[in-house]
Amino acid sequence: MKKVLTIAGSDSSGGAGIQADLKTFSAHGVFGMSVITAITAQNTQGVFGIQDITEDMIEQQIEVIYDDIEVDAVKIGMVSKIPTIKSIAKKLKDYNAKNIVIDPVMISKSGFNLLSPEAKETLISELIPISTMVTPNIPEATAITGDKVSNISDMKKAAKKIYYLGCKSVLVKGGHLDSDATDVLFDGKEFYYFTSSRILTKNTHGTGCTLSSAIASNLALGFDIPTSVKNAKKYITIAIENSLDIGKGVGPTHHFYELYKKAGL
Repeated sequence: MKKVLTIAGSDSSGGAGIQADLKTFSAHGVFGMSVITAITAQNTQGVFGIQDITEDMIEQQIEVIYDDIEVDAVKIGMVSKIPTIKSIAKKLKDYNAKNIVIDPVMISKSGFNLLSPEAKETLISELIPISTMVTPNIPEATAITGDKVSNISDMKKAAKKIYYLGCKSVLVKGGHLDSDATDVLFDGKEFYYFTSSRILTKNTHGTGCTLSSAIASNLALGFDIPTSVKNAKKYITIAIENSLDIGKGVGPTHHFYELYKKAGL
């Protein structure tokens, strides 16, 4: 069985973060492991508090996993502080980590800053250069590049600009477009486009976490970069189509829809 590690924050409501990542890994038939970078008090209505884990504990979590278990892919989510980012980058370099997918989580849907502004440059300089793929949405692509991104042409320019920061590929997600949701992948040579019809639902909590974890799972399973994105896009589309109306706000996607369907649930 392939083993995939998530390095991210915990979501107490179970729809995003570590919890969404582990559910996604399980749905893909890979064994999930976690390094928790922060604990959040959040629900479907927003993020109400964050407590960061110390960098020493983050390093120790990474060490004990890599010293014992072969890691086939890594997904990195919420990393809010400069020392946290530097510790993660150092350890992943020490262990020559492979198939690293970074979801540059910066701002929650409710507007809560999940990455401190001063830490953005450290993420760009320390983590992006060691990554196999970076998966920013349009606001995150704007924040990373400094350029306004509002259409497919802008997404292509942003993808190229982020690629030249040192990563192997970039997927700029088009969920914030007014038209159909088109994601743009650039692997340094070619552009690939992944389009799905816009799904009329408010329940999209954790979609970014889920997509990046699905990509990491597919890379661990041996698929190439474009196929991993294609498979992950199909998975997240089904999860959103069958999202769960849980809570008073933005509900979660259905990570196990296909499994439940097979079980007759």
